[in-house]
Amino acid sequence: MTRYLEDFKPGDRIETRGCTLSEAAITDFAFRYDPQPFHIDAPAAQAGPFGGIIASGFQTLAVGFRMLWDTGVLAGSGLGSPGLDELRWVKPVRPGDTLRSRLEVLEARPSESKPDRGVVRVVHEVLNQKDEVVMSFKAVMFVLRRPQGQGARP
Repeated sequence: MTRYLEDFKPGDRIETRGCTLSEAAITDFAFRYDPQPFHIDAPAAQAGPFGGIIASGFQTLAVGFRMLWDTGVLAGSGLGSPGLDELRWVKPVRPGDTLRSRLEVLEARPSESKPDRGVVRVVHEVLNQKDEVVMSFKAVMFVLRRPQGQGARP
């Protein structure tokens, strides 16, 4: 369900469903976008610093956002983001790991220059099936304000 600026409060959390990454999904992404040996070459990855194939951090980032998008929270209100801060890849993501996203709202405020929207600051974490944080970042999201005549979300 779409959330507008007025629906975001500091401390609110949004949790997503999980997504399991197969080795095929990991290597397919890496062949196209991040072809380092520890993402695409099983023997080299086994001998490398991670002891096996791991997902590209960029894939973890993309999957984390896709899981958020699939909640529908931003479907009718999201206006993009000017960027990410403090992006950290904390733990490797391995084939068979099931990831989920968790966002915590830090701030939600109206825009000073555009009255139809506001700014929502969040901490976005991606966790694995052991509830270990594998990636985190802070983000600013531009979000529409609730159209006049529409009540608050239930």
